[in-house]
Amino acid sequence: MDLEARSLQPNVKAVLLAKLREYKSDLNNLKSEHKRLPSANSNQAARDDLLESGMADAMSVSANQRGRLMMSTERLNESSDRIKESRRTMLETEELGVSILQDLHQQRQSLLHANDTLHGVDDNISKSKKILTNMSRRMSRNKWIISSIIVVLVVAIALILYFKLSK
Repeated sequence: MDLEARSLQPNVKAVLLAKLREYKSDLNNLKSEHKRLPSANSNQAARDDLLESGMADAMSVSANQRGRLMMSTERLNESSDRIKESRRTMLETEELGVSILQDLHQQRQSLLHANDTLHGVDDNISKSKKILTNMSRRMSRNKWIISSIIVVLVVAIALILYFKLSK
């Protein structure tokens, strides 16, 4: 691999050679670590102790995690119940709001109809007032005319009696 990397172009060659050196150093480190490790038989007891203590720790951690998971699940269920209750309350409130809006719409329509009727009645009252005013004027004029006729007739009767009795 080293020879192949050296035969490539200079810009690619530098990158590949750096990677190759890195891989070689990793390989040497792993080899030296493998030699340092003691044989499997001599450290079997130490290995078993380590595994047992790790298992005990894992069991306590697992129980602790299980407890936290149960509490989290319970909180999640409570939150879900609260969300469902809030949603139900929201829907009830929305239905109530729609009902109130419908009632308000009906009341508005009633008020508009009453307003139109009131304007009609107001117009009729104005017409009636004009008619009554005209009737009152005519009645007053007719009273004056009748009173004048009566006065003229009384004066004529008085004159006729005066001339008839004075002769």
